[in-house]
Amino acid sequence: MSIASNKKAFHDYFVEEKYEAGLALEGWEVKSIRAGRVQIKEAHVIVKRGEIWLLGMHVTPLPTASTHIHPDPARTRKLLLHNRQIMQLIGKVERAGYTLVPLDLHYTHGRVKVEVGLARGKKQYDKRANEKEKDWTREKQRLLREKIRA
Repeated sequence: MSIASNKKAFHDYFVEEKYEAGLALEGWEVKSIRAGRVQIKEAHVIVKRGEIWLLGMHVTPLPTASTHIHPDPARTRKLLLHNRQIMQLIGKVERAGYTLVPLDLHYTHGRVKVEVGLARGKKQYDKRANEKEKDWTREKQRLLREKIRA
């Protein structure tokens, strides 16, 4: 079940591979995420010292979450992946010019997971061509519906 998705990532990047990663979260963050108070639109993933980190994911704290903790809504969170996957991603990001992008935040067996995409950036003309193709498919569907009704 999806909690939050990053539609902007598919507009800005060609996503070639997807990985599911766990998140190192605090208790108040889990409560806020379960309440749907999270957004990953501006988030991005970096590689630092052989680990993978998620930056910019904003988790709004619940007012009733805790009185003795001072929550940081946009703190850096560690992504949990297998060592083999981390080494594979580091190699592709550093050598091949790929970018890691968070695509979706969802539940798997009751745990919060993030889907990370290995992506290559789109140029402006790629974005325009993609928009034209979407418009044309939408127009075809509309024409087919009108033809069926007639």
